[in-house]
Amino acid sequence: MPLELVTLRCLKDNYAYLLHSDAGTVLIDAPEAMPVLTELEARGWGLDAILLTHHHDDHIQAVPEIVAATGARVIGAAADAHRLPPLDVSVAPGEPLEVLGEPVHVIDVSGHTVGHVAFHFPNSAMAFTADSLMALGCGRLFEGDPATMWDSLSRLNALPGDTLICSGHDYCTGNGAFALSVDPDNTALQDRLSAIAEARIPCAPATLEVERATNPFLRPAALAPTLGMAGADDAQVFARLRRMKDDF
Repeated sequence: MPLELVTLRCLKDNYAYLLHSDAGTVLIDAPEAMPVLTELEARGWGLDAILLTHHHDDHIQAVPEIVAATGARVIGAAADAHRLPPLDVSVAPGEPLEVLGEPVHVIDVSGHTVGHVAFHFPNSAMAFTADSLMALGCGRLFEGDPATMWDSLSRLNALPGDTLICSGHDYCTGNGAFALSVDPDNTALQDRLSAIAEARIPCAPATLEVERATNPFLRPAALAPTLGMAGADDAQVFARLRRMKDDF
């Protein structure tokens, strides 16, 4: 049976996620303590672990307060351990990990930062991608380069289409406006943005299939002719799109 997913709005535009089963409860990223602790109390849940995707403050700053309140273990990337809160469990991409009785695939999604990881729960068809693959976009390249980020997005794009992509922020207004600027005739994109604006669907999470149809950073081959780059490889087109978004 798939894990129960609860999406939490934190800070100005962050998402954090609770996963729950009979085996317990875990949190993905810790932007802000109050929404997490309030939700746990309302549901009568404890907290067994916090999984951290990367070191930016708006994903880790509430770890000490939440750990103090719940006793949760902290799990994060070994490569990023020097700038994460103290880890109880260090993991590396490709190493086995089990959470709430399910196997978890740790995926290297460097680009936004070096050492950023995503957590893929294949049995429950969920991937927690934080600031790598985002709703209608991808993260800025603060530490990596376009080739690195394209490799990361390609790894995520290889997951099954029904995988729920649980990303780190609601940037749908800006991401959606940029997507429309480069892909104006995309009816799937138009429909998704209309549904988000009318609050009929959330900005995130969304399935990978939906992201493939509407997210310009997963559509370089389709957008290459529009950008005057027919025949260019996908990584080159992605790099152009990322520069355009930076200047948008």
